[in-house]
Formats: sequence, C-alpha cells, structure tokens
Amino acid sequence: MAGAALFLLPQSSHAASLEVSLAETGAVLAKIDLPDPAEWCVLWRHSVKGFEVQDCYAMQNGQMVLVWSHLPDFAAGLDHIIGRGRQISDGQGGYIIEDINEPVAGNAYILRPGSMAVDHRIHAGATEISLSRMAEHQRVRIALIP
Repeated sequence: MAGAALFLLPQSSHAASLEVSLAETGAVLAKIDLPDPAEWCVLWRHSVKGFEVQDCYAMQNGQMVLVWSHLPDFAAGLDHIIGRGRQISDGQGGYIIEDINEPVAGNAYILRPGSMAVDHRIHAGATEISLSRMAEHQRVRIALIP
C-alpha cells in the first residue's frame, strides 16, 4: 500500500495555483492548480488577424513573472519594446520575445477578456480554461497563490 500512496503523491501535488476572480466583487470564477514548476500562459486570438498570441509566466521564488511572449505577426498593437526582453524569429514569420523576466506587482493583474471570437484563455499543464466564456467583457483578476 505504501508504494501506491507514493505513486499518487506526485500526481496530486502542485507548485502553486492561479485564482481567477471578478475584480468588482471578488467572486472566484476558477482556481487552477499549476504544474511543478509553476508555468502558465494567457492565450488569445488577435481581434483583426485571428492568430493566437501567448504571454507566458512562471513562478520564480514565489513571484509571478512574465517570462516570454509569442506574437505571430507585427499586427496593430503587437510589437517588441526595445529593452524589454530579446526578440527572436519563431521561424514562421512571427517572433518570440524571450527573457522579459518582468515581475508582476502584487502577484496579480486585471484583464478584461474579449468576446469568444478573441477567447482569452489560461493554459497550465493539461488544463485550459476560457476567461471569455466565464466573464466576457468583465474585469477579472488573475492572481498567483504560491
């Protein structure tokens, strides 16, 4: 029996969690157990071009940190800010901004998910949830719980 219990522990453990709540009321919409190491991405489709954009985060010493972004095109509003990470080609006409390593103040931020056409989502390990489906056009708070 002890061997079975040891086998189950890694599957049920997690490094931390993300809590998604309505910014106005604090009502919790979702709690996502993060993989170990704690890494996740916020994904959405560009409202004009339709391609998927990724902003990817990690927990570093208990702190939420924006690590890298993938932007398949230099579409309106999507470009690299000099001095903020390092831009490299994704090999398919887009680019990745690596080494952003920007801490998120207070381990939380506010996002207003777009319509289902944009479909803001959180992807962490085998879990993906649609923020747009839960709270389209509402202010949501995404918070890391170490």
